[in-house]
Amino acid sequence: VLLVESGGGLVQAGDSLRLSCIDEQRTFKKHGMAWFRQAPGKEREFVAGVLWNGNTAFYSDSARGRFTVNRDKRSNTLTLQMNSLKPEDTGVYYCAATTSNIDRVEAAAYEDWGQGTQVTVSP
Repeated sequence: VLLVESGGGLVQAGDSLRLSCIDEQRTFKKHGMAWFRQAPGKEREFVAGVLWNGNTAFYSDSARGRFTVNRDKRSNTLTLQMNSLKPEDTGVYYCAATTSNIDRVEAAAYEDWGQGTQVTVSP
């Protein structure tokens, strides 16, 4: 699995952003996928994920109701639509893949990672 993220940027509080992750090796049809983020000085934390079947999404408490994760198996793309952004959403966002078929939220459960894309939300 080779994951490449895009879509990060600098926005103001209340704005929206859409992140994308493409599996350039076209193998993530068999994987669960997720978005994590890492703020400076903090541990990497789970944001949102989708099971391998593509039909079941799960979210962190901070993301639920504001973010939407979606995967398109035909285009091998995972997206994260982020609305009503807050300064505390600032961080590097990573796309990750796991061979697990249950809703894992621990970073250690994910075997493959992208390079990350920076999201900065100003007050």
